Order: sequence, then structure tokens, then C-alpha cells
Amino acid sequence: MTTAAETTPSPHSDAFPRHWLGTRPRLVVASAFMLFLELALIRWTGSNIVHLSYFTNFVLLGSFLGIGLGFLRVGRTTRPPYYSAIALAVLVLVILRFPVTVDRDTEGVLYWTSLSTSGPPPWLILPLIFAAAAVVLMGPAELVGRCFPELDRLEAYRYDLVGSLTGIALFTALSFLGAPPVAWGVIAAAAYVALLWPRGFGGRVAVLVPSLVVVGALALETLTAGALWSPYYKVTYDRFRWQGVPVMDIQVNGIPHQQAIPARERLSWERQYALPYERSAAHRLDDVLIVGAGSGTDVAIALAKGAKHVDAVEIDPKLRELGGIYHPDRPYADPRVTTVVTDGRAYLERTARKYDLILFALPDSLTLVSGASSLRLESYLFTRQAMEAARDHLKPGGTFSMYNYYREGWLVDRLAATAQAAFGHRPCVDVVSRAGQQAVITAGLAAADQSCGAEWAGAAAGTPPPSDDDRPFLYLKDRTIPQIYVVTLILILIVSLLAVRAVAGPYRRMRPYADLFLLGVAFMLLETKSVTGFALLFGTTWVVNAVVFAGVLVAVLAAVEVTRRFPTPPLPAMYGVLLAGLVLAWLVPSSWLLGLPLPLRAVAAVVVAFLPIFAANVVFAKRFADSHDGTTAFGANLLGAMAGGCLEYLALVVGYRGLLIVAGLLYLGAFALLPAHFTATPGIPFSPAYL
Repeated sequence: MTTAAETTPSPHSDAFPRHWLGTRPRLVVASAFMLFLELALIRWTGSNIVHLSYFTNFVLLGSFLGIGLGFLRVGRTTRPPYYSAIALAVLVLVILRFPVTVDRDTEGVLYWTSLSTSGPPPWLILPLIFAAAAVVLMGPAELVGRCFPELDRLEAYRYDLVGSLTGIALFTALSFLGAPPVAWGVIAAAAYVALLWPRGFGGRVAVLVPSLVVVGALALETLTAGALWSPYYKVTYDRFRWQGVPVMDIQVNGIPHQQAIPARERLSWERQYALPYERSAAHRLDDVLIVGAGSGTDVAIALAKGAKHVDAVEIDPKLRELGGIYHPDRPYADPRVTTVVTDGRAYLERTARKYDLILFALPDSLTLVSGASSLRLESYLFTRQAMEAARDHLKPGGTFSMYNYYREGWLVDRLAATAQAAFGHRPCVDVVSRAGQQAVITAGLAAADQSCGAEWAGAAAGTPPPSDDDRPFLYLKDRTIPQIYVVTLILILIVSLLAVRAVAGPYRRMRPYADLFLLGVAFMLLETKSVTGFALLFGTTWVVNAVVFAGVLVAVLAAVEVTRRFPTPPLPAMYGVLLAGLVLAWLVPSSWLLGLPLPLRAVAAVVVAFLPIFAANVVFAKRFADSHDGTTAFGANLLGAMAGGCLEYLALVVGYRGLLIVAGLLYLGAFALLPAHFTATPGIPFSPAYL
């Protein structure tokens, strides 16, 4: 039987002119570019299309589809993938010309894209972005895939991983520096030119013109938007005077987010800001903790109320920077204020300080954690365990309070019930305005420590139970996957099946690698569990996220190196180690890990999370090394990862811990589909007919 690998032209034939880069450095550069471009697309499209604030893995799924298709194209064409640069230019121009933002006259917190928007409707712009991401990433993936036949299977995979780590490191460095998108565009343009290396006039036009369009469009955005680029948002702001009062209005990713207003005016305009102080029976403010300090208005109010010391916790460094420079009251310059830039839940788990008042001050991230389909930056702040952590950091007589525009009555009741479960008594609930469900929830360390205006009547019938650390989905009322997600994911899978058939030909080409497909599905669930687990243990910050992704790649690289250099147990034994690692991850509760000192917590978390990842990739490396057609095998695995990205949404129903069970079943399925010679009894010959 003739295979794709056998029909691939020799790397030194006329079909593949000799590249100025050798195979290994070209593979590293192409892999680094592929991952860098994927991260940049996720970050940039989300800053201009508000729907993507809640569908961050939409671009990720499109990227996985494109990467898988790129590998499957290897051997079917010899033409350079100029289409990738052209598609990127078209995508950038369309998004800049037709951004989707929240209407500026809308106030309140956004969740499940419930607010009205301006720009193309989601049914039009989201499929366009999904398809464009697939086409854009297909080009670099094809360049990576063309290097694979020139090297040993595991050596090629090794350099692919080194390149991926390089891409993560580069994007992380730019995030740390607050680099604007034009920097991403310059790197993409340079990579296209270096990798495609156009010779003829037509090739130069196909590469240079779209590359210049991308750089020029992103430079124009950088110069005209007046934006600050934090690791989480595209932050824009306006400063003006309203009725003689200085105001700084801040938007993030096109969404109205917060206003920096003098404390005196804010207290007179909105009663919710005064209620946490009125509901405290002790009225003592020696030490105050504000989570979600933002641009500083809540800090200024605490100081105006007489706080002697304020710890201000804010996750976004750019919002803190804006408040430090432009807030009319200059609260961050006050010597009574200490600022900590980190995740609020992580701060509560690390600090030993006790407070008279702990305040969750409108902590709305308005975005999801990259790599986790349904986890918002503040999700772990609103669980029962988080409120218990706040309770444990109160001084005798202290109070905990939170306020926001909750938009739904059941949401107010759910949070009040969560506070009741954590503190052991009913909290004070003040609904300041029924419009938008503006409410304040306050709980004293003991019932006598709170002074309620009226007793809370209790949760209404149908109120969902408190969210917890395993299912931290505050805004999901029912234990189900929302219909909008179900329909979207079904359409994605249908489009993906058609695209694979059109690009790669008959599915029988991938049939021998069905087990590798399932390995990709299961591994994506393991990665999601790792991202969310580390977010809980160490914070939902971008630094933690980057470290986890890098750690996953290091674990994969270590598995490849071990497989290349040392004898490893047969695949059935490695599957046993993998399943044992999943059982260990299931048995070790997050609450136990959170109770450990930080250094021990880090060690234990790495062992628990990365043991199954390491074992899974030893399994993959051994199976991949045996594959007859490396590019098709790798493409099947990547398409499995895309399917795993869809299955992540099962966490909404079964919780993140439940994903371990789903992954275990998938690994058992992969084991069942192993070619016969891997499970044959030693000494009994097998038939290589599966090839």
C-alpha cells in the first residue's frame, strides 16, 4: 500500500528547494511561530470582539483545527502556504473595520454576553474568526509538518516542543513588557518572510504585501486607540469633568468597566459604597482588605471612612497604574495603603494578616482564563471555600462585604446563601436598586458583628446552591451546558469534519491512528485540569497561566527525552502508570493542597498534576515513534486535541475533577485501539497488516 509518507518529495528535490535554514532550526522557528501566533490571535481578537471574552477557546479550537489540517496537508502539495499570511491580513482588517463592543450607554456587569453590543452579530463574526484562525494556523503547521519526514519521529517532536517553549517564552516576555499588538505583528511578519523565503516576484508579493498590511493596521490601532495593553485586556480610558467632578472612565476590551471618581461624590451618588461600613457593628477599621481595588475609588472611600491601613489587591497592573496616576483622590499615594498586584483568592490563601473589614469591590474580570473554557479570572473568589478563607482572615468583630450590579435576583440569593454557608448565619442583604440588581451582601464573623437594616428572607425557590472550587461557575444557574455552547460546538465539529475530508482526503488515511486521536482528546482535558488546578492553588494570574503551559511542555519534552534515551516499560505498563496517576490526582483534594505551606504546595501540585501528563506523553512518544506516517499520526493527535477542547465544556456539568474520569475513559479507549503488536504476548509474532 502506498502511503502519504512514500509520496512526499525528497527534501532536496526540485519540488522542495533547499531552504536557507537547516531542518532543525527551521522546525524550531516554525514551531515557535505557530504557538506565538496562536497566543497572539487569542489575545488580540478577544480585545476587539467582545463575544470572545466568553469564547476564548473559540480561537483555540480554530487553531487546533488549522494545525491538524496543516499536518495532514503535508505530502499533498508542494506549494508554499502563502495563504496563511493573506488570511491573517484579511482577519486583521475585518476585525479592525468591524469590531464588536458593548454599547456605551449600557451599565453593569457582563456575563454570558447578556448586554447589547454594536458590530456584527455573533452568528456572523464568530464563524468567520473560527475559520480564519484555522486557515492562518494551517500555514505554520504545514511548515512544521514538512520538517517531520526529514528527521527521526521523536527527534522532530523534540524540536517541535523546543520551538513551542520558545514561542511561549517570547509571548510571555512581551506580555510582561506590555507590548502593543504592533510588536506581535512585526514578529509575525518577520517569521513569514524567514520561513516562506519567497524567491520569485509572485511569492514576494504574496508574503510581503499582507505582512506589511498586518504591521501597518496594528500600528495604526496602537497609535489611534490610546490603549494600554495589560496581560489581560486592551485598556482604554477617557478623562473628563461631569457637573464639575473629575472622572476617569475605563473600558476593557470594549466593555465599560469602572470609573475613577472622588470618594465624596461616589458616596453621595451611590449608596452601596457606604453600606459595608454601616453594616459593621464594631465600626472598627484598623486594617482593611480590598479585593478588586482597580483604579482606586474603593480604596479612597475606605480612607475617607477612617481606615488606618488598607491592603489593596488588584490583579491587573495597568488598572493599578492608571489609578496611581489619574485618580482624583490619589489614594495609592497615601502611606496608609499597601498595593499587591495578584489574584484575590491567591492573596487570601497566602497572607497571615487579619482584618476588621474584607471587601470584594466589584471584582468583574469580564474575561476568561486562557486555556480554560469556562473559568473567569475571578471565578474562585465567589465559591464557598473562598468566603470561608475570607472568614478565617477576620479579626474578632470583623465583617466581610461584597457589592456589585448582579443583574439577576437569583444571583444575589446564591451569593447570600454562599455567605450563609461560610459564616454559619444569615448575612445582611441590601438591594440598593432593583434595576440591575445593585446589591450589597455583608456578613459578620458572628451574627452579632453585623448590623442589618432588615433580615434577609433567605434564598427564593429555585436558587442554585453555592458554587464550589470544583464547579466555580457563579453565573451558571443550572447544572447544564448552555444551549449557545452546545449549538456552537456541534457546528464546529461539523465544519471540522468537512474540512478534514476536503484537505486530507478519505478518513481511512487516519484510521490506523484512532488511538492517537483519543490520546489528543484526553490530553486536552488533562491540560485543562492542570490550568484550573494551578489557578486555584496559585492564582488566576497570567504569570501562573504561562508557567503552567510551559510546565506542560517541559513535562512532554521530558517524556520524549526519556523515551529517546532510556529503555521504558512496554505500553501496557505505561498505560497502567498513567491510570494510576489519574487516580492519584482524583484522590488528592484541592483543599488539602491549599492547606500546605507554599513551597510544599508547589512540589505536591507539580507531582500530582504532571505525573499523568508525563506518563501520557511517554505513551504518545512510544506510539508515535512506531507510526508509519508521522505527519498523519501527528495530525490525528492534534485534531483529537481540538475535540478535547470541545469536551472541556463537560466541566460545567461534572466539574473539573470529573474531567479526570472522562480522561481516564478516553485513555482506556485509546488502549483498546492499540495496534495488536503492542499488546501481543511476548514471543508470539504479530501481523503488520495495520500499516
